[in-house]
Amino acid sequence: MKRLTLFAGVVALAFGVCSAANAADIKIGFISALTGPNAAEGIPYLKAAKTAIDMVPRAGGHTIKLITLNDNSDISQDVRDARKLISDDNVDVLISGSSVAGNLAVIAVGRETETPQIVMSPVHLPEERRGWTFSVSQPASMMLKGVVDEMRRAGVHTVGFIGFSDAWGDLAYSELVKNAAADGLKVVANERYARSDVSVTGQVLKVMAAHPDAVITGTVGSAAALPYVELAARGYRGKIYGTHGNVNADFVRLAGKSINGLVVPAPPGVVAEQLPENNPIRKVALAFQHKYKEVNGEPVRDTFAMQSQDAWLLIANAASRVPASLQPGTKAYRVALRDALATTRNVVGTLGVYDFKPGEVYGVDTRARVIVKLENGSWELQH
Repeated sequence: MKRLTLFAGVVALAFGVCSAANAADIKIGFISALTGPNAAEGIPYLKAAKTAIDMVPRAGGHTIKLITLNDNSDISQDVRDARKLISDDNVDVLISGSSVAGNLAVIAVGRETETPQIVMSPVHLPEERRGWTFSVSQPASMMLKGVVDEMRRAGVHTVGFIGFSDAWGDLAYSELVKNAAADGLKVVANERYARSDVSVTGQVLKVMAAHPDAVITGTVGSAAALPYVELAARGYRGKIYGTHGNVNADFVRLAGKSINGLVVPAPPGVVAEQLPENNPIRKVALAFQHKYKEVNGEPVRDTFAMQSQDAWLLIANAASRVPASLQPGTKAYRVALRDALATTRNVVGTLGVYDFKPGEVYGVDTRARVIVKLENGSWELQH
């Protein structure tokens, strides 16, 4: 298990910063995949965290300390990492990403230990399991509705699905079916594969045998390239769609020309420079992109980095509203931080505008969704 600790600088920025030389640090426990099949998501998460520390090093009079653990794309490691961060490092809040299944594992630990957490993927939680969890991702229901509406406008009547055989594949498929039924579309195929698979020939042949007008995948990261490459190799001529999980540099590189014309729902920050000047997300996203390139020596090329940045912004904003009498490292502080997160209002991020309510997991609305199309390797805003 590789461990990396990053310390914030001493320059005070926004979010109610004040002088408090002896104040305890706010400790953020950060779990992501730096190795394994989920690394295409996990590495951008970490790079964005480095950027976020540079942009907002302090909040509420406290220096922010980031403690990062690599889950190796292993759900059981997510559990061990979460418990270690809470019991050994006494973190005040957890940030986790890389996979829906991994996030669900961390959520269980956070709820058990009453530690607030921000997850960087869509998750479906029954009401009794909420309360300590907040997601910076867009709800799968909202994003799948956007892409299904786009299919209907394009004259699609039948659609085939190829997704991961995991929690994300299940969630994407269930939302596809629900929204397709509401829009009068018929889902004619449902094929799955593991993130570690190296071939999806059988799945693609079965989908093509159903003769769908369009194919959509419930995939994410580099492993998402397989179905599109195989569809192109087999001569599929229908329309191709995806989800916001497909806005990833490794995916675009590996899939190459096979995904030219791919249409997906995406967060506005992906095409920040194409947004209208009066869109509040544009300014925040462009500032983050500039700083990310300065810190990491490369441009932002996916949604994962933006999710990490927004998680940081939400924690910093919430920390600025925790009573000054409470010190990080205590249960009282964790409860107050959770309560502050649950009452977040009008925080503009790179992905959307966040407004949380107690008991809700998501804080964004349709302002966090645009439709984009891949044209010669670049995402182009459609509407």
